[in-house]
Amino acid sequence: MSSMIATRDAYGETLAELGAENGNVVALDADLSGSTKTGVFAKKFPERFFNMGIAEANMVGTAAGLAAAGKVPFVSTFAIFAVGRAWEQVRQSVAYPKANVKIVATHGGITVGEDGGSHQSVEDIAIMRAVPNMTVIVPADGVETRGAIRAVAAYKGPVYVRLGRNKVPTVFPADYRFEIGKGCEMAPGSDLTFITTGLMTAQALAAAELLSKEGISARVVHLGTVKPLDAELVLKAARETGAIVTAEEHSVVGGLGGAVAELLCERCPVPLKRVGVQDRFGTSGKAEELLKYFGLTPENLVEAAREIRQRK
Repeated sequence: MSSMIATRDAYGETLAELGAENGNVVALDADLSGSTKTGVFAKKFPERFFNMGIAEANMVGTAAGLAAAGKVPFVSTFAIFAVGRAWEQVRQSVAYPKANVKIVATHGGITVGEDGGSHQSVEDIAIMRAVPNMTVIVPADGVETRGAIRAVAAYKGPVYVRLGRNKVPTVFPADYRFEIGKGCEMAPGSDLTFITTGLMTAQALAAAELLSKEGISARVVHLGTVKPLDAELVLKAARETGAIVTAEEHSVVGGLGGAVAELLCERCPVPLKRVGVQDRFGTSGKAEELLKYFGLTPENLVEAAREIRQRK
């Protein structure tokens, strides 16, 4: 882990690069381009950027129309609005007809910070997971975000990408190649496995280092794609280590932990603990304070690992 970059910043830069490479790439925003970083694209390609105002449902419907006309629309706003205000349009106009719309939502999770529970989406992964035809991606860092945005642009069909507000550690090497539907083993281990997504991957890597000092060998598996889940990688970890701890900056209901639990229950039952927001709304505070408050620190993961080993 080295440099720090916000995944939303990596998105803005990559979207602008794609704009230069493909004239069909267009961007739509709901009056938040400074925050979502689509403003980088807007400055370079003003004729292909559409500020739709605070009208998220209209924005998503317009994007579906642009997709039908052969464009590759990237739609951005805060996660809470992308899956909330525009829910019906996402379902009916994008997912149902398999429209080639890329919904890239920023400010996901509790690390939105001081904006508080009204703006901290802790249910968006669960909502988008439940939508047929929808692919759900939650990158861990700037490197993976760049790869994911390029993969999403090349992919035909609806995609939801969840990005964050704050800078996060870089956990992937510069030459990492992202592939939709494929996870990766970030650290080897034999006693248990952390299965993570988003910024919690860095937390799990730190937890694995702490556990190694206790003689506990913790594997870390990162799933940048929550749907479709990399079932074989998850099952391999379950069979080989016999215990799983999932970690996500999201509710434990219906997100990554839910997806992993569903798979393991059917195909490889092993002890499982879900670390995440415990079925409650967020609250106001600084990002680091909130990670501690909601139990999403490396120390919390160490505690979960100790508990799950005793259940093996």
